[in-house]
Amino acid sequence: MSARKMRIAFIHPDLGIGGAERLVVDAALGLQRLGHEVDIYTSHHDPGHCFEETRDGTLRVHYVVPPFPRAIKGKFHILFSHARQLHLTCHLLSPFAPSYDVYFVDQLSTCIPFLRLGAHTRVLFYCHFPDKLLADGAYVEGRSKPKGSLLKRLYRLPMDTLEELTTKQADTILANSRFTARIFKEQFRSIPVTPRVVYPGINLDAYSAESINLDDPDISSVLSSRPTLLSLNRFEQKKNAGLAIDSFALLRRKADASSRNLRLVLAGGYDPRLLDNVKTLQSLLESAKGHGLTFAISTPSTSTVAPPSFPSDTASEGASIKTDILFLLNFSTGQRSALLTAPSTLALLYTPANEHFGIGPVEGMACGLPILACDSGGPTESVIDQPVTERTGWLRRPDPEVWADALVEIVSMDEVERQKLAERARRRAREKFGMDAMARDLEDALQQTVAMGPVRTSLSLLALLALFFVLLAFAVRSFL
Repeated sequence: MSARKMRIAFIHPDLGIGGAERLVVDAALGLQRLGHEVDIYTSHHDPGHCFEETRDGTLRVHYVVPPFPRAIKGKFHILFSHARQLHLTCHLLSPFAPSYDVYFVDQLSTCIPFLRLGAHTRVLFYCHFPDKLLADGAYVEGRSKPKGSLLKRLYRLPMDTLEELTTKQADTILANSRFTARIFKEQFRSIPVTPRVVYPGINLDAYSAESINLDDPDISSVLSSRPTLLSLNRFEQKKNAGLAIDSFALLRRKADASSRNLRLVLAGGYDPRLLDNVKTLQSLLESAKGHGLTFAISTPSTSTVAPPSFPSDTASEGASIKTDILFLLNFSTGQRSALLTAPSTLALLYTPANEHFGIGPVEGMACGLPILACDSGGPTESVIDQPVTERTGWLRRPDPEVWADALVEIVSMDEVERQKLAERARRRAREKFGMDAMARDLEDALQQTVAMGPVRTSLSLLALLALFFVLLAFAVRSFL
């Protein structure tokens, strides 16, 4: 147990279902287990579209409803993200808000100087990836590219400046991988520090097959005795789930006749408020149809998001377990664990390229699954491809032909080889990416941050930031 117990406030913009949200939840759980008092503050929390620990009382979640929309006619997402976080910050700085020893901020850095100077409290910032590179897929194959039209770039310029200015105010900066830390240094040249790497960790107990209730209709509806390939990712274009469908279709043509009994499960967060999610799912359905693959769409009973309606000739009829592809939207924790630990699941396919870290491969390794991932970004730090005697997965360039060849290897593994790989994968996940290891590293970083002492007030910086937002408001108003 730690010598000093801390009161820690996590600030996360949207507590939905995704890798960043999983990290926040597991980090909060780990620190709570170490005896610290933890609260999570967010500007969006839907009980039907979140991880169970945030709705069942395991974690204290404060949903501060903002007066601002997420966007106007699909525009100004980042502007309203800043506005929503500043509204949340005002709530934390109100006279009636509790005080904390330290703030843990991730994804959006806008609030950092206000929390430091308004609450006189130190702030730790956890960088998943620079936001300026997430806009419109601005980071591709290790290089930056222009972000759309001149008007769009002018709109992004103050946002990108704000990101660097506010991130620089953090007392401690962490990154989720060496890959992210390197990109951080390349993009934020005015920030002298190199982020300390703290890998995301997972709660290994949550992936225990013994804890799965097979009588749960939500779980039984997605399991099958058929050999299964699994992909866990949000339904976003940048996650490139189409690679899994294309590779799966090629595999069925390349391998022997028995491969025709294989099925593919694409599971992940889906938010109908986000046009990218809607368009991505539609594109994946059309891709499946183009390959002549049958499919079904499913959501758990706990989800408040109804399955989207598409023309009747695009979706297969009948039970989801009979189809070639199952699209599972907003999976429950039980469904995720059941699919990862099912004896019929042969591999986890992780399709994003240049992913900042990627919790999916770690989840798969924790359950003893072979991993097939792109040979870039975070998976190159979590998955071992060579030598074969140490392999926990396959790292391949994102080409359907190349992936299909790797899948032939994976589905053709004999049971002895598969068991040896599973043992290596579980050991690596436990030793390198367990929640306890992450919690201890975070605890150490947070305690070092608190030990810096009270924050000195700087009215000049607050005035500068206030002027910045006034000018920004006038600039945006001119675009409307």
